[in-house]
Amino acid sequence: MPCFRGALCKSLCNQEKVDIWLFDGCLRQLVQNISQCQLAHEQHSVAISLPVTTIYLLIFLTGLSGNLLTCAVIAKHKKMRNPTNFYLVSLAVSDLLVLMFGMPLEIYDLWQNYPFPFGEGGCYFKTFLFETVCFASILNVTALSVERYIAVVHPLKTRYLSTNQHAKRVITVIWVASMICAIPNTSLHGIFYLPEQMEESAICTVLKPLWIYNMVMQITTVCFYFIPMVVISILYLVMGLHLSRDRSQRRETLDNGYSSHTRIKISVENGRRRQVIKMLSIVVAVFGLCWAPFHIERLLWSSISHWTDLMHNIYQYVHLLSGVLFYLSSAVNPIIYSLLSTRFRECFRDHPAC
Repeated sequence: MPCFRGALCKSLCNQEKVDIWLFDGCLRQLVQNISQCQLAHEQHSVAISLPVTTIYLLIFLTGLSGNLLTCAVIAKHKKMRNPTNFYLVSLAVSDLLVLMFGMPLEIYDLWQNYPFPFGEGGCYFKTFLFETVCFASILNVTALSVERYIAVVHPLKTRYLSTNQHAKRVITVIWVASMICAIPNTSLHGIFYLPEQMEESAICTVLKPLWIYNMVMQITTVCFYFIPMVVISILYLVMGLHLSRDRSQRRETLDNGYSSHTRIKISVENGRRRQVIKMLSIVVAVFGLCWAPFHIERLLWSSISHWTDLMHNIYQYVHLLSGVLFYLSSAVNPIIYSLLSTRFRECFRDHPAC
């Protein structure tokens, strides 16, 4: 189980939650269980790992091509360079990092969950990178929602709060803040070996007391998922109410003397604005749904201290499901853009002519 999705050291076949800080009394029993764990892993790995790996590869190919195309379209064409799309590029970069660095490790973990092949430096890098990406993703979605809220509800403030330069500054702050917030969890991790430094037993896991890790997980889950999703939900609710009220007022105004040409122009502009809000609201909803199992898993893992066999068995399948949805969220956004945005669809269909 990769550290960035909330792993601690379990036994080598992921069956026992262990606090490394209090681990000495468990070592002999754990060594005795190695052969049994290896046998159980070999019996079950193909039946579970093969279909999950196939799904991961499809997600990888779709997400890699879609997010690269999104970045290329926005980078190449000036008409696509607006604050909203800059946030989408930043989100696409987060998704690309998850797919390119996270998925290979996830697939490796499915087939052979030890030893960790990249040493202590690789363990720190992996934990730091994916904690950073997790934080940056939710902050990008939040900033995107705030930008749209300002544009819809407070249009007079867009001159200085919805500019390209302001978006670039916000994105820079997002990534710097995400890196800083990733340091605590990274500092808790390292490489653990079974007795006598058995190289084949290397595990990238938590080496500090579990209560510290549990506290970090609970704080970051609340601050970087639940609170932002509540704020985002409120913002889109307010935007929806404002657009509905504004639509009724504009209809009354248009009926009082505007020319047909002006009516058509205003109607097209309103339709385009509603289309953008609809697309972004679906992006946010999909993001929230796909990430919910991941954060629920982290909360469960950091809150439960005594695990039964049934709880472990259920948890393994929850972990697999949360992994698939976690990576799916990194691949689905370009599909949403293509389905719901006329401009993105035209660019994706005929990139040079956009």
